Amino acid sequence: MPLATTRRTGLVDQVIGQLRDAIAQGEWPLGQRIPTEAALAESLGVGRNTVREAVRALAHSGLLEVRQGDGTYVRATSEVSGAIRRLCGSELREVLGVRRALEVEAARLAATVRTDEELTAITELLDRRDAAYRVEDIETYVHADTEFHLAVVRAAHNDLLTELYRGILEAVTASVAATTDTHLPESEAIGHRGLLEAIAARDAERAMAEAAGFLDSLIREA
Repeated sequence: MPLATTRRTGLVDQVIGQLRDAIAQGEWPLGQRIPTEAALAESLGVGRNTVREAVRALAHSGLLEVRQGDGTYVRATSEVSGAIRRLCGSELREVLGVRRALEVEAARLAATVRTDEELTAITELLDRRDAAYRVEDIETYVHADTEFHLAVVRAAHNDLLTELYRGILEAVTASVAATTDTHLPESEAIGHRGLLEAIAARDAERAMAEAAGFLDSLIREA
């Protein structure tokens, strides 16, 4: 674990920063247990109390989850994601509601300001998504579906909107996986061809309706 030895001043803040960086850079993947308090203290050259305070702070911000008697696990990869997870919990309906709030506006903006290159990328992702489903490659399907929605958000050209959406990306992926078995990509409720066509035609009203339509359907059945 490539963590640098800390200086003596501001030890807790330094440890928080280094643990946060390790999580963001994938040293410990989402859902993985991090090293023990003692191991971290030795690696960082600080006391266990310092590590304990840093872990407590990161657990409060949602990045880590302390499980009594089991260890500490990576719960999110950013503070934004952690905050959204705390708000949404594991309730599918709540995750879908947050998605609706962001994706409908993203669809409107994307239909207005998207570039030809972005439209091509969105189209390719949707093609990949549907092709994966046809060959029952659910893992690729879920990943491509998530990337499709992220590409639409990026095409909105609103940096804050994109950052907020990236913050809930793990929850988005989980919601796609949770609704894949009973909602086929070719079905009227979940298909995204209408959304793609609206963005291509620069029809903002239709894009909003398409984005809201499939999410409202999922919310009703969640």
